Amino acid sequence: MRSTVRLRILITCGVLVAAGVGGWQLLPSDEGRTDAIPVGTTDVVSSLDPAGAYDAGSWAIYSNIYQSLMSFKPGFTTPTPDAAEECKFVSDQLTTYRCTLRGDLVFSNGRKITAEDVKYSFDRILKIKAEVGPAPLFPTLKSVTADGLTVTFNLSGRDATFPLKLATGAGSIVDRERYPSDKLRTDNGVDASGPYLLKEYKPGESARLEPNPNYHGALTKVGGPVLIKYYKQSDDLAEAWKSRQVQVAHRDLPPAFVQGMTADGSVRLTEAESAEVRNINFNTRSGSVMSDAAIRRAVAAVLDRPEITTSIYKGTVEPLYSLIPQGFLGHSTSFYDRYPAPDAAKAKKILKDADVETPVAFTFGYRQGPTYKAETEEIKKQLEKTGLFKVNLVEADWPSLQKGYTSGAYDVYTVGWVPDFPDSDNFTGPLVGTGNSLSNNYSSKVVDRLITQTQQYSERARAVRDFKAIQEEVAKDVPLLPLWQKKDYVLSTESVGGSQYLSDGTGVWRLWELNWI
Repeated sequence: MRSTVRLRILITCGVLVAAGVGGWQLLPSDEGRTDAIPVGTTDVVSSLDPAGAYDAGSWAIYSNIYQSLMSFKPGFTTPTPDAAEECKFVSDQLTTYRCTLRGDLVFSNGRKITAEDVKYSFDRILKIKAEVGPAPLFPTLKSVTADGLTVTFNLSGRDATFPLKLATGAGSIVDRERYPSDKLRTDNGVDASGPYLLKEYKPGESARLEPNPNYHGALTKVGGPVLIKYYKQSDDLAEAWKSRQVQVAHRDLPPAFVQGMTADGSVRLTEAESAEVRNINFNTRSGSVMSDAAIRRAVAAVLDRPEITTSIYKGTVEPLYSLIPQGFLGHSTSFYDRYPAPDAAKAKKILKDADVETPVAFTFGYRQGPTYKAETEEIKKQLEKTGLFKVNLVEADWPSLQKGYTSGAYDVYTVGWVPDFPDSDNFTGPLVGTGNSLSNNYSSKVVDRLITQTQQYSERARAVRDFKAIQEEVAKDVPLLPLWQKKDYVLSTESVGGSQYLSDGTGVWRLWELNWI
């Protein structure tokens, strides 16, 4: 038996990982096993319609079945053409971005793709504006025009990050004849042009993907068919791995299970530095007790992150004290600077100075699962032992949690965040900008102005000062409270190759890298 391989891949912005370069047509792997590789995950697909979801589980499958104008190679921070032959800003003003499509693109139903389909795909995202959709990613997109194979994006202001956003799941191109213009498609069907075809889909259970013989784009090769198996709990995924119901396991295994992995000659464990983070989010609507910034600051003053990361996560995550995680441009320690250690006396003074009666009672929503439950109970314990808070926990499955926090049902809720593209902008506008994807009603003119300023620089290092200023404002206002930054783990058996390239800690799920050995 092959000895266990434990790979530690440090993948942050600017670190390169070997990957296929641009090509013309997707080619199958060498002859061998043809059965589908079973891959297990606890991620949830909220919607197969790109206009209706902005979460890791949905975008993971989008990156395999849909095609965008641009895409990312592993470890690269600059996108490369995929459905497009070429994309570029038409001037130094960074307000007009133009792409020329490849001429050989077809949807899985055989219809030829034109620029009108691209325009339609973006227009419907902005028109539908789904509560948990990707519209917040495009605050600068004013209009889209199409002419033959040329599509032009007209922006309301300078936005050097726009090309990166096109390379995400939000840039997925859909068939304008199969997707309604004013509502989401709900038949679980997919008409797309990505490297895989969705051959069978059972919501919450499985998705069978097979290589798309008509794909033309950035990839030059793919493995064989893949069977994605969805599990409700991390413990369920661990059991599926132990019984070899899956040959690859990713997102999320129980922390104690990962910590206890030992060499047995039959598995590979890939560990990568990741930009996945988790935040406590505060509902700042006027009807919520957390509309009072003093209460939010008091919570920040007593939170003990190291206790959470060691006792609950067994060292598989690291304490996070900033909006922007380590490895990204402009990362700071703004929360640590203001709240260096749990301090109940400080929290008490903050509340007393603001004339807030204690204990402050509030609802705390969190996603189902033993690890999330343990995490939330630890936070509740930390807050309540000060005598300043009374926490009512509300457990919900992922769709219900999304519905709850978008409607303002919780005062506080925890949500993870996996970056869509390798730029710090992905942790600012979508999380703390006005109309953000967290639906917490937070709005700051200062933060919005700073976000706009960061987007104007094509030389991203020039935005560092503004990114740090954003983090200072966020630490002052506390619309969210960073908890931890996670390491990324992929388990695979010795029968499967390419698992080390499956994930680089971003939202792209490179199933095409997997193959039977």
